[in-house]
Amino acid sequence: MGWLALLTSCFLFLLQNLAYASDTGSAPSLQDYARHAQFINIKISPQGDYLAASTRGDDGNVRLVVLNMETREVMSSIAGHREDSIGSFDWANNERLVISLVREVGAFEAPIMTGEIFAINADGSRRQALTGPNSPDQNYVMAEVFDWLPDDPNGIMIYEFSLRRAEPFLQVSRVLLNSGRKIPAGRIPLRYSREGGVQIISDDQGVPRVVVGVDPDDNSKRLTMVRASEDDEWERLRSQDDLDFGFVPLAFSNDPNKVVGLSRTQTNTTAISLMDLQTGEEEILASHPDTDLMPLMGLKDGKPHDVIGAAYELDALETVFFSGSGDEAFVQTAMGLQNAFPNQTLLVTSATSDNQTLVIRVGSANQNDTFYLYNREENHLAHLSAAAPWLSDALIPQTRSIVYEARDGLEIHALLTVPPGIDEENLPLIMLPHGGPHGVRDSLTTFDRDAKVFASNGYAVLQPNFRGSGGFGDSFEQAGYRNWGTSMIDDMTDGVQHLVDEGIVDQQRVCAYGGSYGGYAALQSAIREPDLYKCTVGFVGVFDLDLMLEEGDIPERESGLRYLAQVLPPEGEERDAQSPIRNLDKLKAPVFLIHGAEDFRVPQIQADNLKAALEARDHPVEWMVKRTEGHGFLNPDNNVERWERMLEFFDRYIGEDAD
Repeated sequence: MGWLALLTSCFLFLLQNLAYASDTGSAPSLQDYARHAQFINIKISPQGDYLAASTRGDDGNVRLVVLNMETREVMSSIAGHREDSIGSFDWANNERLVISLVREVGAFEAPIMTGEIFAINADGSRRQALTGPNSPDQNYVMAEVFDWLPDDPNGIMIYEFSLRRAEPFLQVSRVLLNSGRKIPAGRIPLRYSREGGVQIISDDQGVPRVVVGVDPDDNSKRLTMVRASEDDEWERLRSQDDLDFGFVPLAFSNDPNKVVGLSRTQTNTTAISLMDLQTGEEEILASHPDTDLMPLMGLKDGKPHDVIGAAYELDALETVFFSGSGDEAFVQTAMGLQNAFPNQTLLVTSATSDNQTLVIRVGSANQNDTFYLYNREENHLAHLSAAAPWLSDALIPQTRSIVYEARDGLEIHALLTVPPGIDEENLPLIMLPHGGPHGVRDSLTTFDRDAKVFASNGYAVLQPNFRGSGGFGDSFEQAGYRNWGTSMIDDMTDGVQHLVDEGIVDQQRVCAYGGSYGGYAALQSAIREPDLYKCTVGFVGVFDLDLMLEEGDIPERESGLRYLAQVLPPEGEERDAQSPIRNLDKLKAPVFLIHGAEDFRVPQIQADNLKAALEARDHPVEWMVKRTEGHGFLNPDNNVERWERMLEFFDRYIGEDAD
């Protein structure tokens, strides 16, 4: 049996112990859509002896399973403690993993890092805490690995800062994985602040040489500092407003005095550029006039290194590769793999140290993430597993990109998901705006379970990238500033009207639903167009813009207040006109409010106040609050209940039997 065939056989053995499949070609159930992905990430060890896969247990927490490729044995099952989940993990050497712990909250919120990092052998032995109260120094710290030191199998580079100090400096250390001993490697001259963290870019020797963080002289600025070597002093390179995109460094180029990064210093959209660390001057490597670019990374010693190309999305998912990147053979490999998976995103999750065997993750809006193993020498691709195997052969509604013109002529890109197997004619529609709203977009890269659930149950779903959305450059995003409840809403309505004019949607059967800002937009749309929307659902939504300046975690930071001052309509009459709670006299549509009691981004008081105001008017309102959920629902049972109630709500007002 060949090596790749053996590997695939081994991994299928693992799947038999962890997953189940649904009936081929059947429509997924709500439980299928709600169930957490079985596999979150899969990584191969440097010599190719093991695979480590992060998988979610019955308790909802993420654990790590390690498979021995030769013996086909599950070597270990590694978990956090109590409510902690496995966050990031990586192979530090062929036998030893380094793992960070997190705590998961709402679906719209990133997991919270606990600051605890530990090392453990593939067989589960020799667990050694590297940071936190169980480590040798027993300090309560926040910590993160920033360099894996491929040339040092027993060491990694971390930064850490004390949780007991206000705005502490970051301490850099080389950590020995077997003992947990830290070798101090200096201090970063920027403080961790509630106004923002610190980004560290190290060179090939693991030496931090570029840092970006809050300017100590002005916390409304973001400062970039550089140094030529470990023995040189840090120097200020540039300072910029914290709300400006500016230049974001990613990695050193082949020239040790230049870094590649994302930039909007010379372009409206996000470009990939090369910055000289001595002069601060930039050279644009690639840009697109209408959409942002994202980097494609090459490999060195099995780890990401240098930028070899760019990915972008307008009407489809596209890639471009750079010449002269230093590893033309790997560029050819990346091009071949991308060509094998058109209209899907492709990410190398890990590689052996000789860069010959890769684990890749492929997915899109129409394909749940799937893992493959690719051997460059044999030019052979082996299927490992889908992230959610029960969805792999199921009948999934398809999502496509559409473009329409807003009433003022602005071009709007959107996603449309339609029910499978029926004619696209006079369909009922759910208008589903995204949250954020700025810096966020709906994308063909994302498998949106809300959209799939509604389409599976007979509804077309429109996800408009209204002005203010991210991904289309500064001008497009800034066009939404201070227009949350006016032209941004008009863009959504214009998308609905476009589908009506195309004959795809029945104008008499339209509802709106969204989460976070999307919940605000769903209600504001029904207020602004009372005869169009027959019902509206707000999930963890904002309904009072004045209250947004007082409650939640955004106004707790000065940077958050600066952001709100920049994007919200001016206080007074204009803000009142764009606050749904102050315009309920214009509302006709019945309302369904859903919230999590532990939501710190948009506290429940937003929903409580709206519910009370609607009840005072005898306006139809339904209610669902889950005590242990945050900004979005994580519990699958709660999501099933949410969808069941929402579908019943939609059916009542725009379903086949609706009046």
